[in-house]
Amino acid sequence: MESITTDLVVIGAGPGGYAAAFYAADKGKRVILVEQDTRLGGVCLNRGCIPSKALLHATALMREANASGDIRGITFGAPQVNLATLRAWKESILERLGQGISGLSRQRGVAVWHGRAQFEDSTTLRVQTDDGLQQIRYQTAIVAVGSQPTLPEAFGLGDPRIMTSTEALELDEIPRDLLVVGGGYIGLELGTVYATLGSRVVLVEAMESILMGVDQDLARPVVRYLERAFKALHLGTTVVAIDTRGTQLRVTVQTHGEQRDERYDRVLVCIGRVPNCDDLGLERTKVTRDAKGFISVNERQQTADPSIYAIGDVVGGPMLAHKAAREARVAVEVIAGEASSRADVIIPAVVFTDPEIAWCGLTEAEARAQGVPVEVAKFPWSASGRAVSLDRPDGLTKLIIDPETERILGVGIVGVNAGELIGEGVLAIELGATADAMAKTVHPHPTLSETLQEAAELFYGYATHAVARTRRDSVLGRRGGGDG
Repeated sequence: MESITTDLVVIGAGPGGYAAAFYAADKGKRVILVEQDTRLGGVCLNRGCIPSKALLHATALMREANASGDIRGITFGAPQVNLATLRAWKESILERLGQGISGLSRQRGVAVWHGRAQFEDSTTLRVQTDDGLQQIRYQTAIVAVGSQPTLPEAFGLGDPRIMTSTEALELDEIPRDLLVVGGGYIGLELGTVYATLGSRVVLVEAMESILMGVDQDLARPVVRYLERAFKALHLGTTVVAIDTRGTQLRVTVQTHGEQRDERYDRVLVCIGRVPNCDDLGLERTKVTRDAKGFISVNERQQTADPSIYAIGDVVGGPMLAHKAAREARVAVEVIAGEASSRADVIIPAVVFTDPEIAWCGLTEAEARAQGVPVEVAKFPWSASGRAVSLDRPDGLTKLIIDPETERILGVGIVGVNAGELIGEGVLAIELGATADAMAKTVHPHPTLSETLQEAAELFYGYATHAVARTRRDSVLGRRGGGDG
């Protein structure tokens, strides 16, 4: 067995893993990046963020074309979908991005090993590659192996008609009748794709609302869309049993104690994800895991083993690529002896439904639950010239504001391209900006970004395109603090 020594080994080449490897190489570390898949990029690039967004873009074009005749008088023919071409286009995007990551690895001198990794002890990793068993002795390791979809035993029947997001993104056929189990962002996004492609989609969610954790005024426009686009949306509903006999799946669902049988061509299960930690040999190290199997880390991404750090989905919290990338920087900086922590980092979230939902910082619901005094300023997109010209007045921009300091504590947006707007909200919170500063920052017209400025102006009662109930002076003005 060949053995090699390195400063840092990173296990997993997703957005957290390759970000850590590249950053460490930029700091002069000798780095080996180990990835089990043949293509770099992890779940996000290969089975998650990127393929789903590609399909959402393609189907959004279909929805806009379908609506254009009635709204604008511009009529297109009925869309004809060639699944083979659509799959090839999606795959070309993944391959291009994967090759880009590989090229960046070479340019930085990061050695990439493809194979399955396991810890032998706290400073030794073995990797089963195509060339045989290899051994890496390292000073520090970063675990960034990601997560996989949860498939409870009741659904794990070995029938290919029961899918997770991984299989759904392969798009091998468009089922006539599709049941989506789970009202989180993955179920809603993929349900939107399949509904646009022609499936009759029924979504069931065990809770009484979709997108738990999202302020309901932001979720409401999405619910209205789903009620039109899906065949049915059943809240407070669970799947009791699935019978795989026959040409269709017979699914028994229960709503508030009442059971009924329904038939579907396919079932898509989107009820969460679990970390990929079970076969890493972590038991041969000092690394500890919590009751749900996630690796326990502190705010510096350190595990209980001094030689091993962990980032991304495997440590729990929001399972987001940009969270993993931020944690990668924290881990590498701590390894390099720098003062770094993920404490108080603002992590935005985006749901790429139609319309999109994006938020960051403190939500209105969290403020109420925690007893935090806040004021909320909301600007409706029906008053936005840009939103109306896009035929998308169904949005809302809201600011969560500290009434004493007038600092912006949270931002929530629902509307077309909300994900492209939330970065300004993140920056405002990170910099401790006030609503006064947001209101006095000139935004270009006509743009959707103006809704942030006008929401802040509404807080003071002088928004141009909306009338506020009350008017207040800026705290900066009261304190003689200038223009902000």
